[in-house]
Parts: sequence; structure tokens; C-alpha cells
Amino acid sequence: MATVDIKKFQVNLNPTWCPGCGDYGLLRGLQTALAKLDLDPSEIVIVSGIGCSSNLPHFIKAYGYHSLHGRALPTAQGVKMVNPRLTVIAAGGDGDGYGIGVGHLVHACRRNIDITYIVMDNQIYGLTTGQTSPTSDVGSKTKTSPDGNYEYPLNPILLAISSGATFVARTFSGEPEHMADIIVKAIQHKGFALIDDISPCVTYNKKNTYQWFKERVYKLEDIGHDPYDINQAIQRATEWEDKIPIGIFYINPDKPSYDQLDPVIREGGMFAKPEITEDEKKEILNQFL
Repeated sequence: MATVDIKKFQVNLNPTWCPGCGDYGLLRGLQTALAKLDLDPSEIVIVSGIGCSSNLPHFIKAYGYHSLHGRALPTAQGVKMVNPRLTVIAAGGDGDGYGIGVGHLVHACRRNIDITYIVMDNQIYGLTTGQTSPTSDVGSKTKTSPDGNYEYPLNPILLAISSGATFVARTFSGEPEHMADIIVKAIQHKGFALIDDISPCVTYNKKNTYQWFKERVYKLEDIGHDPYDINQAIQRATEWEDKIPIGIFYINPDKPSYDQLDPVIREGGMFAKPEITEDEKKEILNQFL
């Protein structure tokens, strides 16, 4: 990949993640993608929830909104609807997005609103020091499953495809250049894009390590996978443990995005509307008095 200058997306603040955390790779991949797209930081909004990964807006030069646990998506959707000219990226972790926030994920997928959602999936609750998360493998030993987790993990790729997302991908923080290229395509895509990023937690998840993933991951594009074929996408989405695919699982370019259907957003959103006058304010209030 050609050299890309990411300086305009860097801030004078050191990330607070543990040394070796996969979120460093995601930060680099996202900065690289934004630089490749030659976007202006003032036209980007990054919305996060709560968790280690949700500190991302603090470490990248753009507008940021650090919201509540599991609530990044409704906030991000609101930003996009008010000002559809903005590039809106939601970010969080597997506990934040696939636990308390999973209901918002389903509805964001079905609405197909034009935002990119990046989930740093480490299969553990890292911020609260190592509890079982919705994507923890069966048998994983954590603070809340000392004898091994007996709950089967949620499959975010299958969930997103079946819920109506029109761009579904998986990346790996150990492959930041590959990740950057996928993030570029996700942001360029017109519709809801989910990127499930394998982001190893080096402190609390001692099973799903960088080495464990490097022995298993393969790139979908290397085997001729057709992302426009939903049946192929579903088949590949079921692979885990022995072989773990990364890349773009599914793209649907034909389903219109929410902002292409909503008449207010089509006209530029509320941001583009002229400010109402004092007389108009009084008229509106009188209707309710």
C-alpha cells in the first residue's frame, strides 16, 4: 500500500489502552482509511458508547461524541439524519454493541441508514476487567465463568446480514493495511455498514490471542468469495474456530438507504432548513396553548 499521511487525523494525546491492545491497530487502520479518502476532519463525526474501545473518539482528530453504554448507534443515526452531509462513524466493543446495544444494531441494519459501525470485538468485557461477553467462545474461562463459558456466542456477521445491513465485513487488528482498505469501502458504501474487528485483549482474554488468530484467519478475497451472493456470505459467516474469514462478506448495492427515502433528509436534513423566525415560533407555540 502506498504511503498515506495520517497526521491530520492524529491528536497530541496518548491512548490509554493496554500495550498491545488490538484497538491500537483499529485506530491506525481508521486514520489511514480517512486519509486515503482525503476527508476533512471537520466533516467527520465519531460516536462511541462505553468501554475500552469506546475511548476511540478521544484519540482521533474529528468531531467526537462519547455517549452512553450501548447507545452509540441511536446517537449516530440522529447525527446523520440532522446533517446527512457528515461522514458518521459509530464505534464500540462487543459488550457495548452486541450486549446492551444489540437491539439498536438490529434496527440500524433494517433501516439501512448511511453510517459505518465499527465494533472492536475482543470477546471479553475488558473495561470491567474480564467478564464473559456476548461473543466469548464456549469454554472461555473468565471472572463470570471460572469453570468455562457455557453460553453459545452471538454471531454478529449472521445477525447483521439477516437484519438487513447492506455492507458486512470482518477485519483483524493484526492486519491494519487490509483493515484500512475495508474501512474505505465501508465509508464509501451508501447504506449501513458493519465492520466486526477482531481486536485481541492482551490483558484478559488469554485464549483468543494474536497468535491464535494468525494461525486461523484467511482473506475472503483470496478464495474468490463473491460478496454480492448472500448465500455465499451466510455460508462463510458460519466459519469459526478452525478457519476464520476476514474481509467483506456481503454487499447489497440495490437496497436504498434511509436518507434516500426520507423526504427531509433528502433535502439536506434539519441542518439545511432555515432558522425559524420569532413570529413562527409564537405561531407554533399558540397551536399547543
